Amino acid sequence: MTLAEALSAAGALGLQRIDGQLLLLHALGRSPGERAWLLAHDTEALADAARRDFMRFCERRAAGEPLAYITGRKEFFGLDLRVDPRVLVPRPDTETLVEWALEVVRDRPAPRIIDLGTGSGAIALAIKRQRPDAQITATDSSASALEVAAANARDLDVDTAFRRASWLAGIDQRFDLIVSNPPYIATRDEHLAALAHEPRGALVAGPDGLDDLRAIIGQAPARLVAGGWLLLEHGYDQADAVRALLAGAGFQDIGSRPDLAGIPRCSGGQWLELG
Repeated sequence: MTLAEALSAAGALGLQRIDGQLLLLHALGRSPGERAWLLAHDTEALADAARRDFMRFCERRAAGEPLAYITGRKEFFGLDLRVDPRVLVPRPDTETLVEWALEVVRDRPAPRIIDLGTGSGAIALAIKRQRPDAQITATDSSASALEVAAANARDLDVDTAFRRASWLAGIDQRFDLIVSNPPYIATRDEHLAALAHEPRGALVAGPDGLDDLRAIIGQAPARLVAGGWLLLEHGYDQADAVRALLAGAGFQDIGSRPDLAGIPRCSGGQWLELG
């Protein structure tokens, strides 16, 4: 089997060409950035061991397993992160939340920031890489997720404090910024079937998908400095509801930011008084 024939076999299983290319590079022990190399060597034979690995990877992908779980890596905001089924796969749309976070602390020296439900550590580590002076705390209720996040911090040599906690419970510090991409999918949402390989506890948040967003918004005022910000990712149809929750809790300067498709994906507000 040549490299070109291997990619054809992946296509026959229903895989997109880019997925086949990335899985083939993974089977060959090559970098994801070497897709051009595949084109230049498409007539080369694939060794038996690599062929077996590649076909096994393709079968997993065809069964719906995320590409990132198969390769064990995911790029996010310029960072190469470890990922596995203990954590959600970081999505490009979440980079909107990181960009907004960096904006609101731009003029604050050594800002104190907490990332709630950190998962792989993607948000916390992306912010810390851009703002080395920031004092970052990252929490998660899952000890196994924190293991992944801590491993990513070590890989990237990024100094971040990790804590096991359910949102802000047990946190007694005040922050300039609270940021979170919490679970926000409704219990019976039809989209859950496509996410079956990812940890359900990091996805589902009650009948309307707002349970965890309500909890965070309710807890945040007591943990923000005057002028501090709360920024949250949420579902494609939840911006109005989240802005209403923020207003009801007393936040000011409330707004939303769109994702790559132009859909309001993040909402937040500023806390102007001590809670």
